[in-house]
Amino acid sequence: MKLYGFAGTRSQRALWGLKEVDADFEYISVNLLEGEHRQPAFLRINPAGKVPVLIDGDRVIPESAAIVLYLADKYPEKALLPADPDDRAQAYRWTLFAVTELEQPLWRIARHTLLYPPDKRLAADIELAREDFKVMAAILDEHLEGRDFIVGDRLSAADCVTVYLMDWANELTLLDGFPRLQAYLERLYARPEAPQRIAEALKAA
Repeated sequence: MKLYGFAGTRSQRALWGLKEVDADFEYISVNLLEGEHRQPAFLRINPAGKVPVLIDGDRVIPESAAIVLYLADKYPEKALLPADPDDRAQAYRWTLFAVTELEQPLWRIARHTLLYPPDKRLAADIELAREDFKVMAAILDEHLEGRDFIVGDRLSAADCVTVYLMDWANELTLLDGFPRLQAYLERLYARPEAPQRIAEALKAA
């Protein structure tokens, strides 16, 4: 397998999944700062021009959450998705909650602080996005009461997808007032399979 990615991005999710299942893979850096993701060679792999992308034989799988779920199916013995149907449904639920309710406000903040041209950035939307994130983060924080992981008693795909967002939010001081989320973040990144945290990955890039 080959993973196309870039340090500090959602590629960290895919790296986490690959490490959890102990997969043999080659990492290929796509330098976003130098525009390599907009070059024809990469656009043939992913027309959206985004990382990560996993290639497994003839399969080309973009989208970080999809990669983690694919790995969970490819390596069922690693139990990244629970065998119990109820727990499995909860893993899907929280995975989608992460990418829809938690990730989108973070992207809005990034767009209006870094990605959009200065004349298109809206300070008001940054504040609204921060508020939106905190409302949804409170739901996860409450869910984690008495839990080490989002579903069941072991790490699942939902954790691989979600904990990256907790690191991102922490960089934006959005976890203040959420002690369970802060503890969850530190606990999961203490795992030997954990990839570098965002700040560390960016420094090393």
